[in-house]
Amino acid sequence: MDKLMTFEQGTLQNVDWIVEYQHLTSVPDIQMGFKAIKQYFISRSCSALGNALTHVEDTLTTPAELFDKAAQIIVTNKESENLHRLSTTGPSRDQHQPKVAVVVAATPNDQSSEAVVLIYLDDILVYSRTLDEHIVHLRVVLNRLRLAKYKANFDKCEFARQELEYLGHFVTLKGIRPLADKIQAIVDWPEPRCKTDVRSFMGLARYYQRFVESYSKVATPLSRLQFPKVPFEFDDAARGAFTTLKAAMQAAPALRIYDPTLPTQVTTDASGYGIGAVLEQCHEDGWHPVEYFSQKVPLVNTLDDARKKELLTFVTVLKQWRHFLLGRRRFKWNTDNNPLTFHKTHDTVTSTIGRWMYYIDQFDFDPCHIPGPANRAADALSRRPDFCAIVTTTFDLDDDLQPHFVKGYKSDPTCSTLYAELSSDHPPASHYRISDGFLLLHSRGKDLLVVPQDRILRTRLLGEFHDARLSAHLGVNRTLARLLQRFHWLDVLHDVTRYIESCAFCHRNKGRSRVPFGELKPLPIPRAPRLSIAMDMTGPFPRNRHGHDGILTVVDRLSKYARFLPCKYHAAAPELARLLHTGWITDQGVSEDIVSDRDTRFKSAFWTSLMTESGTTMKPSSARHPQTDGQTERAHQTA
Repeated sequence: MDKLMTFEQGTLQNVDWIVEYQHLTSVPDIQMGFKAIKQYFISRSCSALGNALTHVEDTLTTPAELFDKAAQIIVTNKESENLHRLSTTGPSRDQHQPKVAVVVAATPNDQSSEAVVLIYLDDILVYSRTLDEHIVHLRVVLNRLRLAKYKANFDKCEFARQELEYLGHFVTLKGIRPLADKIQAIVDWPEPRCKTDVRSFMGLARYYQRFVESYSKVATPLSRLQFPKVPFEFDDAARGAFTTLKAAMQAAPALRIYDPTLPTQVTTDASGYGIGAVLEQCHEDGWHPVEYFSQKVPLVNTLDDARKKELLTFVTVLKQWRHFLLGRRRFKWNTDNNPLTFHKTHDTVTSTIGRWMYYIDQFDFDPCHIPGPANRAADALSRRPDFCAIVTTTFDLDDDLQPHFVKGYKSDPTCSTLYAELSSDHPPASHYRISDGFLLLHSRGKDLLVVPQDRILRTRLLGEFHDARLSAHLGVNRTLARLLQRFHWLDVLHDVTRYIESCAFCHRNKGRSRVPFGELKPLPIPRAPRLSIAMDMTGPFPRNRHGHDGILTVVDRLSKYARFLPCKYHAAAPELARLLHTGWITDQGVSEDIVSDRDTRFKSAFWTSLMTESGTTMKPSSARHPQTDGQTERAHQTA
């Protein structure tokens, strides 16, 4: 009891203090009610925590709520960015239950600057320095999930783990390495027979390229085969690269986990078309890679000199590894461009280099020149010739769909004959073929799955590519583009448009950026001649001897009587007003309304005030709808 009365927050770290205070208040023989415990706890907290608790004091009715709220405030202040993103992600139409992986961090770090939550889609990773802090962090995260109306599936949760699988990698205390089954899939990959097979293999291999030193050098023969204009010829060089890449993946070393307390160096290099870099840290047994990086040189920089490309490389990797390097003291930058190590001593620089140097000055580093032959890893990454983007999808064809496709092919008038011919013992030569019962169309170097005229099948495909969580309810164009990458069916644009227009989720959640269009209404028929006219300008034409190159057409909307008044095509509004007065109003009178297009002269302040003074109403045509002023448009053809 005495310790409880004199215990203050400053005696321990924030989270440990809450745990200790909670332990003291849970003693069975304590003679103190909850109200007194709450008052003592708030008064002995720091000013920031005390003020925050004071605002919610009335809502706290139990000790558990009090300590949970205090821990939540502390962790929220530290991890506001990650936890705010988690709390503001509302449940989607298809409620997904997140999988929570809970890990105790192996390296003691400063909790005041380190995040405790990693989020990727519906995977949540919570990591902490100690088990006590871990329990507090976990309670805060689960409480945020509850407030956001999410539920964590207990069967998919893992608690207090020091090694686990995460995003295709196996994370341990000693480092990160690829999953064994993924590497085995690469090792067992059959020899490619077409460009599509090469792209599939390279897509999986590229995901783990940061584990392989000199990846681009090994993969060059295979990368060249992916270009559309290069004929597919799996020669000895490609076959050797295929075998070597398998062996390199199988022997890939583990990447170390970044430790902010260890010496760090960044090694960069640039070639004519690529930039590369390696982030390394020095452990007890020497330097070990943390991450590899490579990227294509932007088109606007391909003609730059070597020094500018090397500086561009350094700026790019600083942006890539900003979360590692910003704020740390004296990391080393290795480059094989010796003049670049004196980049701050130049008297004059271009505006582009000046902006780069301004960005570089945020970091604390020592430039160091290394000979070119010693810069092997970054040099290989910079000379990677292929930078093809691979588009993937999470949708897979289930076994129960195959009978529906076969039934649809046989009942579809456009596919039944073709399907029967291809199913025979002697199928005709065609771009179509049958594989496992599915009808495939070979188009533009890849096989597309033909979808029959089956409403259930098409609705399911549209739902997977529009309603699924990863599809994000995209619009017509993007949904159509994703479908056309894998499927082929007639009237796909019509089906996609109708499906998205009927999507209740899109109508409910996508805001409208404009006022809805009103109903189109025809112009009323004038009561008498000369009460309503239509007016428009046409031209330019070859100039006559008076300098006229345009025609102001005026049509009586009831009698269709028209006059064509010559004028200058670019005449200002006052000139057109005088022309209208002398050519029409003097003998036909002032009309009640004038129908015209949305010409800036007819919408100007001068013209508007003039019509107001004369008692005439302007009726401009609808935007992008010239049919409103159709009578003058028809008269233009006569003119």
